[in-house]
Amino acid sequence: MNSSFKLALGIIVAAALFALANSFFVVQITQHAIVQRFGEVTRQPISEPGLYFKVPFIENVVVVDKRILDLDLPVQTVLSTDRQNLDVDAFARYRITQPLRFFQTVRTVPNANTRLVSFVNASLRNVIAGATLSQLIRTDRDRLMNRIQEEVNREATTLGVEIVDLRLTRVDLPQLNQEAVFNRMQTERRQEAADLRATGNQQAVTIRARADREVVGILAEANRRSEELRGAGDADRNRIFAEAFGKDPGFFSFYRSMQAYEQSMRQGDTRMVISPTSDFFRFFGDPSGRRGAGPAPGQPAPSGN
Repeated sequence: MNSSFKLALGIIVAAALFALANSFFVVQITQHAIVQRFGEVTRQPISEPGLYFKVPFIENVVVVDKRILDLDLPVQTVLSTDRQNLDVDAFARYRITQPLRFFQTVRTVPNANTRLVSFVNASLRNVIAGATLSQLIRTDRDRLMNRIQEEVNREATTLGVEIVDLRLTRVDLPQLNQEAVFNRMQTERRQEAADLRATGNQQAVTIRARADREVVGILAEANRRSEELRGAGDADRNRIFAEAFGKDPGFFSFYRSMQAYEQSMRQGDTRMVISPTSDFFRFFGDPSGRRGAGPAPGQPAPSGN
């Protein structure tokens, strides 16, 4: 009897401890807690962290993540307003702001992701269909992303979630279109380069022609100036020679004969057939150059006695 009583008491105590252990649950700082009784929500979701009580074996707790969650979107092809097929890659970040509505509509994060992907894809097609490739890439990208985020948030509110960030990570032409665009760009660049080369060659010809005209003018002016200077020099030389001849005709005659000897009797190329008694060699026989031709200038003639 005592052993049966102890066994029953032990069972009761164990059941009580088990029930007590199942009467409390902990809500983490990163969680929302939803308490259900036979599948029906019996109280408001719990968002504050701490230790809470529930009725054991009757109530159960469903935990919903409070943190920001990732939503990776598959690449999709969208037609822009300028009739360009674009491969668009995007991502979103969201958090559960209404855990009860979230639980009642989608229950799990994978289900929520599926619904949100459809919302984002529909918004992407709607917004990009009214934008050009230039707006998506350069001018209005931020405004368009904000517009997509606002449209998705209006739909996401029905699921109890909020989109906190949505970004277009890549907006590109499809591979075949890229090759066509690159080929067209290469052709345009080649044509532009050819035009620049032709313009440069034309300018080079013009500059060379102008430079040639200036060279001709400069050379003509230089030749004219040189002739003037040469003529002035010759005039000065002749004047000096004339003045020297007037002062001492004998020395001038001697000097000019020496120059003639130097020019006409160069080594290796002189051939002369001339009488040694010619006037050309008068200074060879007589330094005064008279050669019996009479008295030297300024000297009296010899008397007849």
